[in-house]
Amino acid sequence: MKLTIALCHFRVGETDGVSLEMDKWKLVLEKLGHNVIYVAGSKGTLKEVEIIEELHYNDATNNKVVENAYVKFQAYNSEEAFKQEIEKEAASIETKLLNIIKKKNIDLLMVNNMFSLGWNLSAGLGFFNAIKNSDVKCLCHHHDFHWEREKYSHPTCAFVKDYLKTIFPPSHPRIKHVVINTIAKNELYKRRQIESTVVPNVFDFDNDWKVDDFNADFRSTFGIKENDLIILQATRIVQRKGIELALDVVSELNTNKHKLAGKTMYNGQVFGADSNIVFLMVGLNEDPPYFDKIMRYAQQKKVDIRWVNDHIDHERSDDHGHKKYSLWDAYAHCDLVTYTSLLEGWGNQFIEALVAKKIIISYQYPVFVTDILPLNFHTVDLGDQHTLKEDGLASVKQTIIDRAAEKTIELLLDGVTYQRLTSENYTLGKKNLSMDALERLLKSIVQNEG
Repeated sequence: MKLTIALCHFRVGETDGVSLEMDKWKLVLEKLGHNVIYVAGSKGTLKEVEIIEELHYNDATNNKVVENAYVKFQAYNSEEAFKQEIEKEAASIETKLLNIIKKKNIDLLMVNNMFSLGWNLSAGLGFFNAIKNSDVKCLCHHHDFHWEREKYSHPTCAFVKDYLKTIFPPSHPRIKHVVINTIAKNELYKRRQIESTVVPNVFDFDNDWKVDDFNADFRSTFGIKENDLIILQATRIVQRKGIELALDVVSELNTNKHKLAGKTMYNGQVFGADSNIVFLMVGLNEDPPYFDKIMRYAQQKKVDIRWVNDHIDHERSDDHGHKKYSLWDAYAHCDLVTYTSLLEGWGNQFIEALVAKKIIISYQYPVFVTDILPLNFHTVDLGDQHTLKEDGLASVKQTIIDRAAEKTIELLLDGVTYQRLTSENYTLGKKNLSMDALERLLKSIVQNEG
């Protein structure tokens, strides 16, 4: 049965993990013969998106709601006035969504994180009411939950707490649930007695990211030499990404640069006297205070840090000399990938690094331990224990950082082992985390919904 499916989120066509995962689902669902559209608050680089303005990730009203719901209640005369504004926005969202459902003959909504985090209370309420007031079915795709985030742990009002307990996520006969790891599946049932299916994040392992005519000038654009090392941090910039742990490793590599000096690296380049180690951040800055901490910390640790997100987009483009590289161009040029997150729902950038066949420096966050570690990938390991310093930045024992830097240098100087380990990682990833695996899961799920 051919269905018309709406993939819904606050934003699409960007480089955040949810947007990228939705792109993969769209490809697979269309391969299975379904008609797929996007519904979001912004369209990024995409052209055809059904827009509901109130869903925008940086909607001004919602930013005020978030501040008053979870930080400090101060912008409203009463809780009732606050609730009325949320309900007013929800009614607008509901009306617009019902119009889209009717106009596009939507059979199935696939709602990403709107029912998970409590980021936009009006969106959750509006979507839930639209589902109740129509015949549409819904598959909630939960990437992470509000109970996993400190941000949502202290609601300022009783009605906000009630929303989180009843709508985030909701229980309804026409709503089914998908989660991305076994911890989330178990916790969702424990907290809400809601059953769910685990669908891990996946990637298209048939991609071939390489240096080509378009991205050949990538390094020179950012003042990086061919014999410099690029250590890539491809995640968004938010505190739970633990970027400071990556900086600790890079700092230790700098301390030991003499071990690389004059030697041929894994890729045939000679690390010369003028070679640098560049820490390249390409993700969105979604936590300015943390970003400032990271930049100061990098300066303190004498790390050459570059943030180049203004030059990176969802897709390549070259508009009259205003060139934008894709995230994949950054992977093609980097030498190592750091993935030192403290908390993740899954691990998109980890899988991307597998596809790119790059050595990964990784920290074992909880889901990594339960769902990724058992697959036996080769990584430069930072363990699973960290502490927080007075400034809020994470740290692991210096002996672990020392060992990680030493192992990294060994791999950089051993092309045979570098290639063997990354090739084995690629093979394991393709077997367990590919688009083919996603197709098998979605085919079963959507057939049941149809």
